[in-house]
Order: sequence, then C-alpha cells, then structure tokens
Amino acid sequence: MPIDSEEFAILFAPYRRELLVHCYRMLGSVHDAEDAVQETYLRAWRSFDDFEGRSKLRHWLYRIATNAALRELEKGHRRWLPSGLGNPVQEPTDDRMVERLDIAWLEPIPSTLLHTTSAPQDPADAVAQRQSIRLAFVAAIQHLPPRQRAVLLLRDVLAFRASEVAGLLDISLAAANGLLQRARDKLAEAAPSAQTVSDTLEPDQQHALDEYMAAFANSDIPRLQRILLADASLEMPPVSTWFSGRATIIDFFARPFRTGPGLFRVIAASANGQPAVALYMRHDDGSYRVHALHVLTPAPDGIARILVFLQTEIFELFDLPMTID
Repeated sequence: MPIDSEEFAILFAPYRRELLVHCYRMLGSVHDAEDAVQETYLRAWRSFDDFEGRSKLRHWLYRIATNAALRELEKGHRRWLPSGLGNPVQEPTDDRMVERLDIAWLEPIPSTLLHTTSAPQDPADAVAQRQSIRLAFVAAIQHLPPRQRAVLLLRDVLAFRASEVAGLLDISLAAANGLLQRARDKLAEAAPSAQTVSDTLEPDQQHALDEYMAAFANSDIPRLQRILLADASLEMPPVSTWFSGRATIIDFFARPFRTGPGLFRVIAASANGQPAVALYMRHDDGSYRVHALHVLTPAPDGIARILVFLQTEIFELFDLPMTID
C-alpha cells in the first residue's frame, strides 16, 4: 500500500536539513540545494514501496539526494568566487570593477540552517562537518569534478564507508577509492592553505569583529586598518575583481568612508558558521537600505578574509530586513 504523503513527510523531516547542507556543499548554492532536496523528497516518496527497508533510510535518502545534485551539476553550473578566476589587482580603480552576471557565483548559507540532529556523531566527525561548511572549503571543492566531489563529501565529511559510497553511486569499490584519492590530491592542490574558522571566537577575534562593525558604522579607516592582516583579501561577487593586501583594501574603502559617520548601519549575522555583518547604506530620503553582506574569516591576529556579497536576494535568504530606520 503506497505511503501517505503526510506520513512520509514525518519520516523525511529529521533528514531534511542535513540533506540540504549536503546538497549545498555539492552545489554551492542554497537555492539549488533547496531544489535538489525537493526533488529528493518527491522521488523518495514515489519510490518508497521499492525501498522496503533494505538499507538505512538515511543512506537511501543520501543516495537520491547525491544523484539529484549530480544531475544538476551535469548542467555545468559550477559556482565560483572571484579568487578562483584569476589573480588579485593592485589598484582598486573603477575601470577594473566589472560585474560578471554571466557567472554562477558561490552563495553563503545562513548558519541557522546548519544545525542537524538526525545522525549522532563523535566529536571528530562533528568538527570535520563544521569545517567543511566554511566558505573556503565549499569554494575549493567546486574545482573538483562532480563525482570526485560527491565521493569526497560522502567519505571524508559524512564518514560513509567506502563500500557504502560505492553502493550509493552504483560504482565499484575500486572506482570509489580511486575517485577519493584523486579528489584529495586535487583539493590539496586547489586549496593548500584554506582557512579554518573556530566555532567560538577567541577574545581577540571577537574584538576584531566588534571593531570591524564599528569601523563601518563610524567610517573609521584607522580602526579598520588596525584589524586587517597585512595579507588580508577582499572579494565582492558579482564583481570579478578581487584585492589582496591591507593597503589595497584600505584604498578601496577610503572613498565611501570620506562621506563621514552615518553612511552605514550594521547588523551582526552569521554565514557558513562564520561571523558576518549586514551592511545598510543611507539614501537621500534618510532611510537605510540593503547594501551588502560581509562574511569574515577571523584569524588570531585580526581579519584574514572579507567576502562581500552584493546580491540583495542574499538578505532575503538570511531573513534580514531590506530597510532599517
């Protein structure tokens, strides 16, 4: 007898969030991940009679979700950050600030969507999963071919056994192991020093975050300069240009800061388990409207990386207001 949709929804619900996070890692987009999870739900519900409990429900759902993500990746929609496209520029001039709307850009994910409860984990696995959601890691694995990406995530992040991964992808054990080794090698080459972010900010890192917000609220260049590392980087998708070095970043922000205090309002947020700042800009009517979401990578001595997402739909994704008084 076919399972009722409401009954299946109850069975599916505990796994939905972790499947969303898995598809996000695969696809680099929350919106694409939502579509893949919706497809997973429909396919699983329609074929539930064929499941018959021959494997764990969680494994079966990951099989469907991974293949849904692979089908999406077959369309060639690889997600990028500007640093994946070329070298940084040394001078922030207007003629180099080119928006590339023809590129599928990597999206951040609200940290509120990252908490999963369906699968108990040991502490080491939990740490691996948290680090694997950081923007540096998600950006790095976009360089991997789709099947290598899937095997790496299933084995090294989700801790499936090699035989389980082979079964999920309908490939031999030897093929699964080969894909994993090639994925590890290519990831090490693509991101030899991808930054990690601790889940609890040290006092100095929290101070740097507070100072960053205060710098924008008060248009305070010296304050911003003090908390940026000398080799900090700044990326601003959909602008393909990116900057490396504290001096270049300060030159870029100096122009809007000349307007004086009150140009920006800030709200603390969190993306990919990293501290973030929602920035609102003052308009002629006195209102403050969405401007950008800054996702920060804090380091022991300051801020190492700033990713500025300029797309206004990001604010809707994070349930942030579009205007503030």
